[in-house]
Amino acid sequence: MKKFFISLMVCTLIFFAGCRMLRFAPDEVQKQNAWLHNRTVAMVSEVAQNEEASDKLRQLTDVAELQSRAFISYYGLPEEFPKADTIEDVLRKSNIGLAHTALAVSAQRPDAWQMVDAALQMGIGICALLGGVYGTRAVKFLKQAKNKSNALKEIIEGNELFKKAHETSTGEFKQAHRNQSPQTRKIVAELKH
Repeated sequence: MKKFFISLMVCTLIFFAGCRMLRFAPDEVQKQNAWLHNRTVAMVSEVAQNEEASDKLRQLTDVAELQSRAFISYYGLPEEFPKADTIEDVLRKSNIGLAHTALAVSAQRPDAWQMVDAALQMGIGICALLGGVYGTRAVKFLKQAKNKSNALKEIIEGNELFKKAHETSTGEFKQAHRNQSPQTRKIVAELKH
């Protein structure tokens, strides 16, 4: 009964949350970039005030500065602050490079294998805490599922290496797998991407 309940909880969580929405926690580069963004917007707001820009532009820069504070609150403060005391500091190549790096890091997502492994580890930990006969059975079941997941990963990675190393045999390789069920093909396609 507990095994069913835990499986149902995990499936429901994945169904409603979706795997594509998962992201890594903000790292130091992203925190530095968020802080640098706040400094940049604050400077732009100050320039707009000093140069007597239109009311709309001043209001926009004030709102942008407020919004950038929300980013810092979400990301957290960096351990090391980039130099950004002046406009020239903000426009340094190192700070522009930091922004490019933060953009690249922000686009990264955990791969399916990492997510499955983490979910199984969490399930094993929860079941071990619950204990009892059902907890022990669930731990055994989840460990077996983890081993099967690792085996499937190794098979798929091996197949992909084979296809790259032997491009002339790709047709024969696909022909050998023609009898796979649609469910298997779907699972393999999702795991490859």
